[in-house]
Amino acid sequence: MSRASLEKDPHEVASMFDGVARRYDITNTVLSLGQDRFWRRQTRAALGIGPGDKVLDLAAGTAVSTVELAASGAWCVACDFSVGMLAAGAARDVPKVAGDATKLPFDDGVFDAVTISFGLRNVVDFTAGLREMARVTRPGGRLVVCEFSTPTNQLFATAYKEYLMKALPTMATAVSSNPEAYVYLAESIRAWPDQDDLARQIEASGWSQVKWRNLTGGIVALHAAVKPPIGLSV
Repeated sequence: MSRASLEKDPHEVASMFDGVARRYDITNTVLSLGQDRFWRRQTRAALGIGPGDKVLDLAAGTAVSTVELAASGAWCVACDFSVGMLAAGAARDVPKVAGDATKLPFDDGVFDAVTISFGLRNVVDFTAGLREMARVTRPGGRLVVCEFSTPTNQLFATAYKEYLMKALPTMATAVSSNPEAYVYLAESIRAWPDQDDLARQIEASGWSQVKWRNLTGGIVALHAAVKPPIGLSV
């Protein structure tokens, strides 16, 4: 499987990520012009985690994001449905679990915080994924979604779309083990909800106090939310 379609069949998506796992980290750094490190640091800061917290890093890939989260002193577990991605990060000393975002292999309310970076967009039913994240988070626990989004400046947005559809696949040919996967990347970003729409869908999936802020001019947005206390609903 060279790439998945926007139907996002889980087997196709997992196979595609297995195919890019070997050079995934270096490809991300090149294609993001080094911004990936900044986005990871901002995600950790937004979660507000520290020693004593149990944190789920969903769609963790090679666990580079999990290592960043663990720098806070929290106990962090990497979860991904691509076994190839987890294997590519085997040298990273954090717990790793294979799991589907829509059927997480964890009990109710076991995490103080959950985060997903650049992975919600790949879930076949992302609202089901958000509900599962709420299920495994304790009441009062926190969510941060770091995901590609919609630049706020129209001129910048136009240039960014040109980069996505033309320059990004060309650059991926030079560094990725599966350049076709990055055509899917570009298409899935363009089809993704904007910041306001995603915030509404997060709230509708069982989370409260939803807020968001842009990073890098809106190329990426951080959405933060809280699981309501028992007896309260959004």
